Amino acid sequence: MSRNREELCMEVCRIAKDTGSYIREELPGLSFSDVETKSLHSYVTHVDTNAEKKIVKELERLLPEAGFIVEEQSIKKEGGDYRWVVDPLDGTTNYIHGLPCFSVSIALMHKGEIILGVVYEIMQDECFYAWKEGGAWLNGKQVKVSGVKDLSGSLLATGFPYHDYSMLKPYMELFIWCLHKTHGVRRIGSAAVDLSYVACGRFEGFFEYGLNPWDVAAGSLIVEEAGGKLSDFSGNDNFIFGREIVAANNEGVYTELIDKVKEVFKKD
Repeated sequence: MSRNREELCMEVCRIAKDTGSYIREELPGLSFSDVETKSLHSYVTHVDTNAEKKIVKELERLLPEAGFIVEEQSIKKEGGDYRWVVDPLDGTTNYIHGLPCFSVSIALMHKGEIILGVVYEIMQDECFYAWKEGGAWLNGKQVKVSGVKDLSGSLLATGFPYHDYSMLKPYMELFIWCLHKTHGVRRIGSAAVDLSYVACGRFEGFFEYGLNPWDVAAGSLIVEEAGGKLSDFSGNDNFIFGREIVAANNEGVYTELIDKVKEVFKKD
């Protein structure tokens, strides 16, 4: 890869914003007849698929040797050491109902490690981005996780299970516990945005299961570069492909949260 990471990140920000403009422009004309069901409570529209094709075309130009992990499967290319991880529209359910929280999420992996991440929250025109060892940024200004030191002063985010109900009972136990222990729990419908909000200090923590790599890849790096901490539900680092994630602003909040997560989900 001849480009430096910051330069490449700026190009990816441009691609995310251009794609976001297309998604925003298509919203007024969208109807429920445009919505297809991929699986239980999982939806796709022509906007998702067209947006993904636009992103893939631009990313192939930027880094021809890279492979892809993409939600809508518009391309199958393994690649070598580099792989793009793309969600063209994170928050499709919000989008089809006209709820203004949905995003474009693009990450770059090198030998299994996320080295670049961009999350563009379309309706707020907020572009969160990070490159490895380069800090976390929002619209040109560096961001950090909040300074809240414990759960009692924290606002958390989560995502409710929408097709995998196998762990619903412990999830609800955790959810109720968090309601009692924190300032509150929010569910806004885009994991990429949830993670970005942890990175910039709007949330102190986030937890969810049933996730895919494209939901969390970009946001996880943004949290890390903003000074936050992440793991899977066991406290290990398999949060990209492990389908579960805990993110927090600091060791104190993280420790309180992960200890309860391990307890209710019976993790070692």
